[in-house]
Amino acid sequence: MTALPTGGDAVAPEPAVPGPAGSGLVEPGPAGGGQGEGAGPGGERRLHPFTPLRRAWVPIAATLGVIVQQGDRAGEWIADLSALLRVLTLLALVLVFGVYGFLSWWFTHFSVTDTELRIRTGLLFRRTAHIRLDRLQAVDVTRPLLARLTGVASLRLDVIGTDDKDELAFLGEKEAVALRAELLARAAGFAPEEAVRLGQAPERELLRVLPRDLAVSLLLSLSVLAALAGGIAAPVFVWWISSSPWAAVVALLPMLGAVWAGSAGRFLTEYDWTVAESPDGLRLDHGLLDRAHETVPPGRVQTVRIVEPLLWRRRGWVRVELAVAGTKNDVLVPVASREAAYAVVARVLPGVDLTALEFTGAPAAGSRWVVPVWWKGYALAVSPEVFAARRGRLCRRTEIVPHAKVQSVRLSQGPWERARGVADVRVDTGANGTVTARLRAAAEAAELLYAQAARSRTSRASARPDRWMT
Repeated sequence: MTALPTGGDAVAPEPAVPGPAGSGLVEPGPAGGGQGEGAGPGGERRLHPFTPLRRAWVPIAATLGVIVQQGDRAGEWIADLSALLRVLTLLALVLVFGVYGFLSWWFTHFSVTDTELRIRTGLLFRRTAHIRLDRLQAVDVTRPLLARLTGVASLRLDVIGTDDKDELAFLGEKEAVALRAELLARAAGFAPEEAVRLGQAPERELLRVLPRDLAVSLLLSLSVLAALAGGIAAPVFVWWISSSPWAAVVALLPMLGAVWAGSAGRFLTEYDWTVAESPDGLRLDHGLLDRAHETVPPGRVQTVRIVEPLLWRRRGWVRVELAVAGTKNDVLVPVASREAAYAVVARVLPGVDLTALEFTGAPAAGSRWVVPVWWKGYALAVSPEVFAARRGRLCRRTEIVPHAKVQSVRLSQGPWERARGVADVRVDTGANGTVTARLRAAAEAAELLYAQAARSRTSRASARPDRWMT
């Protein structure tokens, strides 16, 4: 295997700002962390009063888990208690749960400073966490079903260098939207007073997925059909060989979960999917029960994947997925016509025309012996802006990587590939992913290795900084 670095990290360097780098959350307040309604000393504020009810579910779930684990013994304990003791026990538990939720809310404070967000929490053991504003890469507003009914929302913060999103639950809906706008403006470099004045950035709708198209696309997905067929066949087979209906039920449950996740669950999540453009990135709004408002961070998309299932091709439909450094937002467009999807991708990858990419397939002479039949699904296209690799015949996937996002380039060649004169070229991106151009002629792969390393260095030197609202 041969590997070449391309001159450093694919992610633009972050400006050096003093202060600890960690994760934390913030309650909205006046510019510069000043005091407002409900503020404490130093401009600190608390969450929405609905929050204690949410946090009380932690000990409730723990208690229910203990009761379920004990099974019959728990039933015997309850049966031995008199009616009065049962009522008193229930009231005591409600009191304990309520006090826990209230104290966890009361001793949690948030504040905004000029350079970071801070969170202080803990009753016995105090903890202060920090998050630098210049490391924010996405701020999402989510509205679970119960939260929508009570007029609150949670704020999810996506931070460079952390795997999980920090969550601020809950705020009033207007407060959450206002705080999101202020944080994005501050992350873009605006002064605190100006960040508050700017408010929510305007947006322009680019695409909306109709519920009918989403439902039809799920019905035409081979993965859903395969899960449904397995869900029917597996329990019948288990019942036939074991003669036990309970064994069949055990085999049926995970199959039902897979069918639900790929059909109804996905429909609920991707319902009324809307893509809009704004100065702070592409905004994604979706969800039937739980409504989510997410943002695709500008300049941090490492890879774009175009997915074309077999049964979608007659309708000209595609799905667009993303790999973004440091975030788990991986869907840009759940289903759309090729023209509409390409228009959205053009906003993510400025200057890239996907229709102009010219793919060349794998050479038949050596590839057919390395990967029989399926070798025809591999192809490669390289333009001045991107490196694009295609794979798959039943479900075709095209992965596009901007040259500026390539961290390293590798050439790999197993003994059988070496005997047939073919090799693989792999490019690594900042999202811990790899895009592979499989089964290229050995001479072409060696030339591509050095050419791609040079393209990545020059592209990164001229790339725009990854900053909000720029």
